[in-house]
Amino acid sequence: MFGKRQNQSNNNKGTNGLYQHGNEELIHLRQVDKIFNTAAGKFPALKNVDLRVDAGEFVAVIGKSGSGKTTLVNMIAGIDRPSSGEVLVGNTAVHKLNEGQMAVWRGKNLGIVFQFFQLLPTLTLVENIMLPMDFCNVHKSGERRKYAMDLLEQMEMADHANKLPAAISGGQQQRVAIARALANDPPILLADEPTGNLDSKTADSVFQLFEDLVKRGKTIVMVTHDNDLAKRVTRAVQIADGEIIEKHLADVFPVLTSEQLIAFTRRVDPEKYAPGSAILRRGEPVHHFHVILKGNVSILVQQADGTEQVVAKYGRGQYFGEIEMLRGGNSMATVRADGDIPVEVLRFDRDTFNQMVEQAPELKKLIAGVVQERVTENTTTRKGASK
Repeated sequence: MFGKRQNQSNNNKGTNGLYQHGNEELIHLRQVDKIFNTAAGKFPALKNVDLRVDAGEFVAVIGKSGSGKTTLVNMIAGIDRPSSGEVLVGNTAVHKLNEGQMAVWRGKNLGIVFQFFQLLPTLTLVENIMLPMDFCNVHKSGERRKYAMDLLEQMEMADHANKLPAAISGGQQQRVAIARALANDPPILLADEPTGNLDSKTADSVFQLFEDLVKRGKTIVMVTHDNDLAKRVTRAVQIADGEIIEKHLADVFPVLTSEQLIAFTRRVDPEKYAPGSAILRRGEPVHHFHVILKGNVSILVQQADGTEQVVAKYGRGQYFGEIEMLRGGNSMATVRADGDIPVEVLRFDRDTFNQMVEQAPELKKLIAGVVQERVTENTTTRKGASK
C-alpha cells in the first residue's frame, strides 16, 4: 500500500547514478534565493540555500518562527518559486513548470500534510481522500473508494469513513489528512508542522505513522518546532535568517553562535568515501578537519612490528583531524571508512578551522581536551602492543 509505484519513471536515476538535471539526490535545492516584496520593502526569506534530500530520508526542518522553514518546504512543493536558483525533484526542474504543469506534477509526486488539516468540511472522510484521485486519475474510477478505505484502515479510521471532519477529533483529522496525502501513492511527503495542534500523545502517534511510511520507502520532509521529534528523524536541517545551518555542526559545537554557524556552514565541504577506503593515511599531510555525518570510521595506529591496530571507532557527530590541525605535522594514524555504506563527512580546510577556534575560545579549549585524550590513548595502545 505505502510502497513506491513501479511506474514512477520521473523519479528514476539514469545509468550514471544521476537524475536528468545532474542532481544525485531525489531533492536538490541549488543556491536558492527567495525575496518577497512587502510594504516595508524587500524581504529575503531564503539566502543561497543548498539542500539535498536523498530517497528514503526522513528530514526535519527546524528553526525559529520567521526563519524560512515554511518557505523552504514551499519551494519543494512549487507553492513558492525561487527568485534565483534551481529546485530539482527527481528528473523534474520544478522551478520551470507553469501553473498547469505544476498542479499535475504535484498531484502525482507529492503528498502535503498541513498543520490545520484542511479537510473539506462538506465531504465525508472517504470522499476527502478520493478527491486527489479524481483530479490525477492515478487509480481507475471503480477502484478509488476501495483504495481510500484501505488507507483509512491503515490509519485506523475506517469506522469513521462516512463522517464529516467536524465529527472527529483533531488527531483523527490529521490521520485522515495523512491518508489523503497518500491517495496517489506519491514518493515524497511534505509536512508543515503536522503535530503543531496536537497533544503530545497524539503527536507521537502521528509521528509513528511517518516513521512507518519511511520504512516502507517514502521520503519525508517535515517542518517542526518540536525538538524531541526532530531528534528521531534521519537528519535535521536547521535554518536561521533564511540560511541553512549545518545541524551536525551545531550539535557537535554548541558553543558556536548562530552567526558563526551560518558563516562556517557556507564554507563547508561535504565529501563521501566508499566503504574500506582510506580518508587519511598515516604519515601524509592533513589538509582538512572532518566531522562525520553518516557511517563509521576506524582509527588505525602503526605498531612496532609494522602492523596497524584499530585503536578507536568513530560515528556520526564525532570528528577527526583535529590533532594535526592544532599541533601541525602529518597524520598520526590511518582513518578508514568502515561498514557497508559510504561515509559522509563535512570537511573544513585549515583556514576555516583556525577561524573557528580563534573566534570561539571555548571551542578551542574543548577540542584541545579531546586532542590530549586521543594522543594519550594512541600512546598507551602503542606501548601495550610493544610489550
